[in-house]
Amino acid sequence: MPTLSRLTDPMFGSPAVLEIFSDTGTVRRMLDAEAALARAEAHCGVIPAQAAAVITEICANAAVIDPGALAQSAVAAGNLAIPFVKQLTAAVTQRDAEAGRYVHWGATSQDIIDTAAVLQLADALREIDAGLQRLGDGCAALAADHRATPMVARTWLQHALPTTFGLKAAGWLDALRRDLARTRHAGAQARVLQFGGAAGTLASLGEQAPDVAAQFARALRLDLPALPWHAHRDRLVEVATALGTLTGTLGKMARDLSLMMQTEVAEVAEPSGPGRGGSSTMPHKRNPVGCAAVLTAAVRVPPLVATMLAGMVQEHERALGGWQAEWDTLPQIVALAAGALRQMGDVVAGLQVDAARMRANLDLTHGLILGEAAMLALGGRIGRLEAHHVVERASRRAVSEGVTLREALARTLAENPAHAGLLDDAALDRLSDPARYAGQSARFADAAVAAWQAARHP
Repeated sequence: MPTLSRLTDPMFGSPAVLEIFSDTGTVRRMLDAEAALARAEAHCGVIPAQAAAVITEICANAAVIDPGALAQSAVAAGNLAIPFVKQLTAAVTQRDAEAGRYVHWGATSQDIIDTAAVLQLADALREIDAGLQRLGDGCAALAADHRATPMVARTWLQHALPTTFGLKAAGWLDALRRDLARTRHAGAQARVLQFGGAAGTLASLGEQAPDVAAQFARALRLDLPALPWHAHRDRLVEVATALGTLTGTLGKMARDLSLMMQTEVAEVAEPSGPGRGGSSTMPHKRNPVGCAAVLTAAVRVPPLVATMLAGMVQEHERALGGWQAEWDTLPQIVALAAGALRQMGDVVAGLQVDAARMRANLDLTHGLILGEAAMLALGGRIGRLEAHHVVERASRRAVSEGVTLREALARTLAENPAHAGLLDDAALDRLSDPARYAGQSARFADAAVAAWQAARHP
């Protein structure tokens, strides 16, 4: 798959993962699979040791395969492996005609294509694991540093109650912890050899099939499954869905941060740097370019995951379309998830947090954000429903008279002899401090950091 073929690939991908799924990366791992197969068969006495040595030597040089000719020949062949094996056989035969007879012995096209894909996934998921750990560590630092930094919690995009920025970061962190577990589990499930021969029976190798398969898996450092899985794609689909979920987590983070970066909110800012976030016509702009790239991935990945799920419905022992639909789809999912992870890692690592602006935004409603706190304090004395009516009247009064909720509530209570004296000045002051009504925010942030550290270093 020509992953590095578009100008926008570096914007939405990770350089390391793009290279893994490049044409060169794909050919390299197909050669690795063929070389490992030859060595395994020689070890078990299926092919001559000299043939395996020549095949391994030729496979060490990726230049023996012409990617352009491979792509063109695949149009008629129906997959890459058929013309790939022809080119490899020709190269081996040119060196040693006898060795050329044993290239791809007993295997089928899907064995090589799937095994190469598994090798690519293993390498890519190591990169993603490292990126996840980096991002999680960044979020853990934010959660710890800002565990008690008060800010507005917003529901339906409106001011709700006070929270802390540490708790918001802890929410991202805890989701990333679950993503780390999901991707590791999915990666372990998918790290298996594909080797079944023409119809998944390995009849081509007779009684030596189990030993060859075991040696083949060992040579590639892959697990040996109980049986070939040509038409059962759940392992790869599990990787796709885990990465789809990860991309959704990253999209949630990007949405939160980009909303917090709006000029009218201005609570955080992405890292700055030459050429980053500018506008071609408005010099004052500082756009959330990292968040935009992540949100782009969050839009693109879900339909790709759906394609993987749809492709699971395969015909008998070899698919007609479902397997083929994976070839470009899965690499795109992995590359987009890795790219989004890289972008968000950079954003969080250099995130600029404006705690003063967060506090100022808490005061935009002049205390109305603390209406629930006042209602509950009164409710313990006059009942919840009556307290709700009192605070509601005071809130309307605050808006109409242009005063704070504290002032309006004090006046409203003083006007009713039954309510006068229910809240003294000290109580009103306490109920007007947003930092006093952040609930368990700091404790929750601490718990998320502890859980992350436990998952990070089991």
